[in-house]
Amino acid sequence: MSDSIRQRVQALGLTLPTPSQPAANYINHVVSQNQLFISGQIPMIDGKPAYVGRLGESLSDEEGAQAAELAALGLLGQLSDALGDDLSRAVRILRLGVFIASSADFQRQSVVANGASNLLVNALGDKGRHVRTAVGVSSLPAGVAVEVDAIFELQP
Repeated sequence: MSDSIRQRVQALGLTLPTPSQPAANYINHVVSQNQLFISGQIPMIDGKPAYVGRLGESLSDEEGAQAAELAALGLLGQLSDALGDDLSRAVRILRLGVFIASSADFQRQSVVANGASNLLVNALGDKGRHVRTAVGVSSLPAGVAVEVDAIFELQP
């Protein structure tokens, strides 16, 4: 299997997006010792926020999972940018955070978060297996349904 993140994503029939630029006073990723921290990524289509709304109100579980997958695709774009598209520099995902805009009574955050988790494992293999937190929140940037962030372990 290729060590190119772009090629791995293409093998799934998807296109790795161009990394989005920060919308405020922060950076997309930072390396500290052997850890790579990637800022929150939202679902984007053609440079515009996608899947606007909240789970349990205007969006279905399936749409939420699609939003999570799309946000994770953005995460992979940032990973590729940070590592020069060389997956061999990564050991694994240590932690995935999934934030889900949802109604107060929505309880299927894990179903939505699986959209991101499944893509990461399918694209990265064992390096994509991770611990995860899936949290319901009242709102997210640009009104989107999902935001994901991650911490990767890098080769020393």
